[in-house]
Amino acid sequence: MEKFKTVLDIATKQNSLGFGAVALVTAGGEQIFSVAMFSCPCNNLNFLYGMVFLLVPALALLLLGYILSKKTWKTLTGVCQRRTALCSWRRLTIVCTALFQVSSTALVAPASWIAVALINGKYYECAMTGTNVSAYNKHLCGEKDSQFQCQQELYRLPCGTGSSIPQMDRQNVLLTLKAQSQILGWLLVAFVMLSSLLLTCVARCTSPISYLQIRFWREYVHEESSLMDSYTAKHAKQLAERNVKSFFNKTPPEEIITPSNKDWEKISSLYTFSTKDNYYSTLHRAVGDWQEADNGMMRLASVKLNEPAGDTPAVLSFVDDGSV
Repeated sequence: MEKFKTVLDIATKQNSLGFGAVALVTAGGEQIFSVAMFSCPCNNLNFLYGMVFLLVPALALLLLGYILSKKTWKTLTGVCQRRTALCSWRRLTIVCTALFQVSSTALVAPASWIAVALINGKYYECAMTGTNVSAYNKHLCGEKDSQFQCQQELYRLPCGTGSSIPQMDRQNVLLTLKAQSQILGWLLVAFVMLSSLLLTCVARCTSPISYLQIRFWREYVHEESSLMDSYTAKHAKQLAERNVKSFFNKTPPEEIITPSNKDWEKISSLYTFSTKDNYYSTLHRAVGDWQEADNGMMRLASVKLNEPAGDTPAVLSFVDDGSV
């Protein structure tokens, strides 16, 4: 369980680790997986077996990426209670933008899995020798004397046993399949890298704030999230201890101030950055918008920027969890 918790902690910190580290860990996992568990059955299950090993782990990694993202649950929590708010175009745009950003982060691990698996070639070889497409099988076997025999026994080629096809012909077919697989793998790598570069370029070119301010924003959100987690645990422990102590000692509970439901809702919503103010999160905005309260608690006034007002493009709208 301790090892599992360590792996889970690493997965939940994928933003701080960076996309490269996530891809590297996924690639290493795929290599171990292919050696320890994969064994092509060399029968009519080849195609299904190969595609399951190629795509199902990628799907599991994608779903895990959604599950471990705080922004997913910020977007979905309570949405059924605010269905009327979803009808507005502004709210719908915010939700769709947030889901797009979650998806772009969650796709790193599955794309890495598929790319490494294709470059490795084992899953693709097994899957494509189990196809029932006669034209494709004929293309693989080529213009050889044993073409018909090759098409009939194509599913046996990955195992290398139980086939009467000449060894040279078998090697040629497997090399062709591996070449196709590796071409697809490198094309996927190039597509992912190019898409990431283009999205980053668009985001930075349309950014109304400077590069250094973006870095500061990212650091602020990371520190705020860490402090929020530790302070929430500490405050919850204090409240629980007070209630337990009061229950067993039959004494009046000590006064501990806890945020109201309205306050929690203010800081739990998705944050849209705007140059109209100098806030970096919903918590920052909530603290900045507080005024002098009836209970005497000092509230901080809003601090405005000197720049003209303007909205950040959708691609830069959210930096929850330190992602810009």
